[in-house]
Amino acid sequence: MMGSSRWKISVVTLLSALGLLLPARADEHEHTYINKEEIVLWMNTVGPYHNRQETYKYFSLPFCVGTKKTISHYHETLGEALQGVELEFSGLDIKFTDEVMQTTYCEIELDKAKRDAFVYAIKNHYWYQMYIDDLPIWGIVGEADENGEDHYLWTYKKLEIGYHGNRIVDVNLTSEGKVKLVPNTRIAMSYSVKWKKSDVKFEDRFDKYLDPSFFQHRIHWFSIFNSFMMVIFLVGLVSMILMRTLRKDYARYSKEEEMDDMDRDLGDEYGWKQVHGDVFRPSSQPMIFSSLIGSGCQIFSVSLIVIIVAMVEDLYTERGSMLSTAIFVYAATSPVNGYFGGSLYAKQGGRRWIKQMFIGAFLIPAMVCGTAFFINFIAIYYHASRAIPFGTMVAVCSICFFVILPLNLVGTILGRNLSGQPNFPCRVNAVPRPIPEKKWFMEPAVIVCLGGILPFGSIFIEMYFIFTSFWAYKIYYVYGFMMLVLVILCIVTVCVTIVCTYFLLNAEDYRWQWTSFLSAASTAVYVYMYSFYYYFFKTKMYGLFQTSFYFGYMAVFSTALGIMCGAVGYMGTSAFVRKIYTNVKID
Repeated sequence: MMGSSRWKISVVTLLSALGLLLPARADEHEHTYINKEEIVLWMNTVGPYHNRQETYKYFSLPFCVGTKKTISHYHETLGEALQGVELEFSGLDIKFTDEVMQTTYCEIELDKAKRDAFVYAIKNHYWYQMYIDDLPIWGIVGEADENGEDHYLWTYKKLEIGYHGNRIVDVNLTSEGKVKLVPNTRIAMSYSVKWKKSDVKFEDRFDKYLDPSFFQHRIHWFSIFNSFMMVIFLVGLVSMILMRTLRKDYARYSKEEEMDDMDRDLGDEYGWKQVHGDVFRPSSQPMIFSSLIGSGCQIFSVSLIVIIVAMVEDLYTERGSMLSTAIFVYAATSPVNGYFGGSLYAKQGGRRWIKQMFIGAFLIPAMVCGTAFFINFIAIYYHASRAIPFGTMVAVCSICFFVILPLNLVGTILGRNLSGQPNFPCRVNAVPRPIPEKKWFMEPAVIVCLGGILPFGSIFIEMYFIFTSFWAYKIYYVYGFMMLVLVILCIVTVCVTIVCTYFLLNAEDYRWQWTSFLSAASTAVYVYMYSFYYYFFKTKMYGLFQTSFYFGYMAVFSTALGIMCGAVGYMGTSAFVRKIYTNVKID
C-alpha cells in the first residue's frame, strides 16, 4: 500500500512541475483503510496565533520525533508549495481502529537554548497544525502562568479519531500533561489514540470546520439584500434618467437637422453630439490601455469560473486546491486576455501588436511575482515555511512562458482578425476638437475619485467576510453569496460609469476611455483603504513579515480587483457610447 502511494505521489509531483496543476489529493489517496493499517500523522507548521501567514516548520521548535521510520512528503500541487505546506512525519505509530494507551514516544533534553525557544513560542501564543487523512488538527504549544513568570509545555497529545465504516471522518486533539520548563531537565512527550464509531458521513466530515453562524448571519443576508435593492434602484434611476434625457437629446438633434445652416449656426449647440468626430479617437497610451482591458477581462473570467467551480466542488477540503485551481484557470483563460486586448489595440490603430501582447500577457503575473519575490526575501530571512522554493519559482515561470504566453498569442491573433476592424458609427476628425472649460465637478479627476464609491459600497460587507476567511481562521464556503456580490458589483459598476461618461460627453469632453476605466477602477483604492481599517481594528497582527505579507498581497488583490472593475466599466460604457452615436444622425 505504501509503495503504491509513493509511486502515485511521484507521478502527481511530476505533473505539477509541468504545470498541469491537478486537484490536490491526500497522501492516503483512497481514504479507505483496513484494520491495523498504518495511519500517518503529519506535522505541518507552527507559528503565532495572531499571524496566520507567519508559519514555520513544526520541528523548527525543539520538539522530538517519534521512533517510527521517517516518511518523506512531496508537494503534490503548486498550491501546496506556494501556501507553505511543510508536512513532516511525526514518527507516531497509529493504526486503523487500534487503540493506544498513553505512551511515551520520545524525550526532550531541555537545555537553555531549547527552553528559550519554547518560552518565546509560548509568549507569542504559538500553536501548531497537524493532519490525519487530510483532516486538520490544531494544538497549542504551551501556556504561561498568570504572572507570566513560569512557562509550561503541553506534553501529552490525546487523539480521538472517529470512523465510519472503513473511513476516517473526525479527529479531535486534547492537549494535557502540563510540564514546567526548567533548564537541564528531561521532558517526556507522550500520546494516546482512542477510536470511536461515528454517524458522520465521509462527504460531511469537513462540516465541523465551517462556521454557519458567522457566514450565514442575518447581517450577511441583510447586506446582500441591501446591495440588491441598491442595484434595482440604481438601474431604475439610470434607465429613467438616460431614457428621458436621451429622448430629449434625440428630439433636439432631429429638430436641428430640419434647420438650415444659418439657423443651426445661430442655434444653441451643445451636448454629446458635438464631439461625435472625436469620441472614437484612440485613447492616450493605447498599448497600456488595451493591455489593462484585456487583463481585466481575463480576471473577470477567472473569478467567474473559479466561483462556479467552488460552488460545485468543495475546494476547501483539499490542501492548496483553491490556489491551484485559480492558477490553472488563469493560465487556461489567457486567450481571453489576448482576444480583448489585441482587438482593442487593433481598433485603435496600434501597429506594435507583439509588444502589446507581451505587456498584456505578463502584466498580472509580473505584478504578483514581483510582490511575492519581495515578500520571499523577508520569508527567507525569517526562515518561514512561506519561503517559496526555487523549484516552485521555476514551475511558475514555466507556466508563464510555455502556457500563458502561447495562449495569449492565439487570443491576440484571433482578436485582431475577427474583431480588430475599427467599425465606428462616426468618422474621426483629423484635428482634435478643443475641450471647453467646465465646472470643477465635471473634471475627469473628480469623476474618477467619486466613481468607485457606489461599487465599493455594494461589496464592502462581503469584503469583511472574505478578509476574515483569509487572514483569520475561517473557511469561506458561501460561494453563492460571492457570485451574487460579483454580479451586483458588475451591474453597479457599469451603471455608474455610464452615468459618469454621459455627463462627461455632455460637457463636450471626449476623453471617456480612460475616465470610464479609472472611475470604475477607483473601487480598488477604497478597498485598499478598508484593508488598513481591517488591519488596525479587526486583527492583532504584528511583526515585519506578517505586515509585509498583509499589505503586499492586499495591494495585489486591490489592484487586480480595480483592473477587473475598470475593464467591466469600460466594456459597458463602450457599448453605451456606440449605441447612442449609432442612433443619432451625423452629417
